[in-house]
Amino acid sequence: MTNVDVSYVSLLLALSLVMVAVVISSKEKLGLTKDIVASVIRTVIQLTVVGYLLYYIFNLDNVLMTLTMVLIIIYNASRQADKRNPNSKKKFFQSFLAIFLATSLTLLVLILSGAIKFIPSQLIPITGMIASNSMVAIGLSYREMNSLFRDQRQQVMEKLALGAPVKLASASIVRQSIRTAMQPTIDSAKTVGLVSLPGMMSGLIFAGVNPIFAIKYQIMVMFMLLSATSLGAVIAVYLSYTNYFNDRAQLDFEEEKE
Repeated sequence: MTNVDVSYVSLLLALSLVMVAVVISSKEKLGLTKDIVASVIRTVIQLTVVGYLLYYIFNLDNVLMTLTMVLIIIYNASRQADKRNPNSKKKFFQSFLAIFLATSLTLLVLILSGAIKFIPSQLIPITGMIASNSMVAIGLSYREMNSLFRDQRQQVMEKLALGAPVKLASASIVRQSIRTAMQPTIDSAKTVGLVSLPGMMSGLIFAGVNPIFAIKYQIMVMFMLLSATSLGAVIAVYLSYTNYFNDRAQLDFEEEKE
């Protein structure tokens, strides 16, 4: 196994590359300078804290602590997905339920099939991958749905006026929102190994693991991500599209003011 140690000098040189983004943001007046600086600070703090916490949990190997960590990951992913929803009538439980079900069902299949074991060193990292990808997909679906309801407002109102139920009037918007959410994961699966080199597979091979094992593990990861993003997007969209209507089945669209 190869031992890699990143020096503090290397970290500082890598940090200097972030200044490129800061300079671009400042020069082009993108308004992202504060966000970039905040993200750098949060990255250092969060990874340091979580790194030591995971080291403790992995060595403790406690079921309750493992499940608590899993729930914390799902909660944080749900909170971030909910923040990306521009709808002023959004409900947090919709994001939480979507990510919780997508993550739980995927983990259950992986554990029952023997692909992973119910141990913190496997369960927690896999949960993070599933929840983070579901978070991104659901966030995309929310933004796409909000945009489509704004752009197709007249068409939806016409369908309602002709007697169409809310579900039928929103069908095309729901389908497009789900497609938009799933597309990045599908594109990633199409180009994996050709455009992007999978981090997990490369890491395992780099660590000296048998390439066949690394390949099978990466295939499993891609399958679970496709499953989780599709489940999460479908559940989130079908739970949240009704937020754009009132109790009398009338379109009640109001975009959140930022």
